Amino acid sequence: MSSLRERKSSEGSLVERLRTEVSQLVQRSVKGFEYLTTPHPQVGVTPRTLLHRRGTLALYHYHSTASEVYRVPLLMVMALNAKASIFDLAKGQSLIEYLIGRGYDVYVIDWNAPTAAESGLKFEDYVLDFIPDSVRRVQQDSGCDDVSMIGYCMGGVLSTTYAALHPEGPLKNLVLFTTPTDFTKMFFHNMLDKGSFDIGRMIGKDGLLSAAAIEKAIDLHRPATRYASQLRLWDNMWNDHYVKAHRMMISWGSGAMPFAGAFFQQMHKEYIRKNGFIEGGIRIGGKPVELKNIKVPLLHVIAQYDSLVPPECAKPLVEGVGSTDKEELILPGGHVSLVAGPAAVKRMWPKLDQWLSVRSV
Repeated sequence: MSSLRERKSSEGSLVERLRTEVSQLVQRSVKGFEYLTTPHPQVGVTPRTLLHRRGTLALYHYHSTASEVYRVPLLMVMALNAKASIFDLAKGQSLIEYLIGRGYDVYVIDWNAPTAAESGLKFEDYVLDFIPDSVRRVQQDSGCDDVSMIGYCMGGVLSTTYAALHPEGPLKNLVLFTTPTDFTKMFFHNMLDKGSFDIGRMIGKDGLLSAAAIEKAIDLHRPATRYASQLRLWDNMWNDHYVKAHRMMISWGSGAMPFAGAFFQQMHKEYIRKNGFIEGGIRIGGKPVELKNIKVPLLHVIAQYDSLVPPECAKPLVEGVGSTDKEELILPGGHVSLVAGPAAVKRMWPKLDQWLSVRSV
């Protein structure tokens, strides 16, 4: 008798699974058509004010929505080749929305693509001009002399370099997300570290390293990733939440930008070939860049499964700085999912708020 019940239960489970799969197949077809015929969702929708724009620099202010605001304003620095909308994907999926709701006065450097006329931009322009100018404007606008800074990936390299060159302040706190430090541990190091490799061949006639060239380099590292992403999308086409998240990431990724050729060549020489953060020898504007000169409170958040900036590449930073108040936080996730997405909402954002809150009064 029990065997008969078990067989019927098994048959019922099989029928239910078949119904679910057929339903999902139908939804994939319908929603696949919607995916192909409707535009990608708009990202970066939190209200903001353009505080200053000059060339490739755009400085925005996001006003806090909390009743009480922390004294120390927060300046976020994005990587040069990506838009800052990764911090502001959509309502409920926006780090910026979260921070201003928690009482932070947020400013964001959102870079514009350099033109051919700006192909000569170098580290000096960013860390001795654009970023210091932005810091001064944040001070003036907020009425506070202290400023906290968050740098993401290459934005973290810029922020770290800025902090090392300005040990006298006015930086109050430094937060870094997935910031490369030991460049010998990055996937492209062996390719770019060959003495016979002509880095100039990667630069276009306009003097820029194109976004397409950067994407191809990443695809060489993980050639199946793009196809795997498409397969996962099809498998989950019935899932509205998955599709929405995927489309937001596509919208953000479509804004990829080139590097100024001079900047990229300088980065290759000083940071990659010399491995300058670790071995020393970096000089920007004639000044040495040394991690030990950074003495402000520092938090470095590392993604455990990051293939672009793996943990072994990012970990030496905290050990190298001269700060006594410093913390390294390794969380599950990849290079992007650490900052944006459901896992970031639950894991990284509250950790960031907890660390910043006591250091922003």
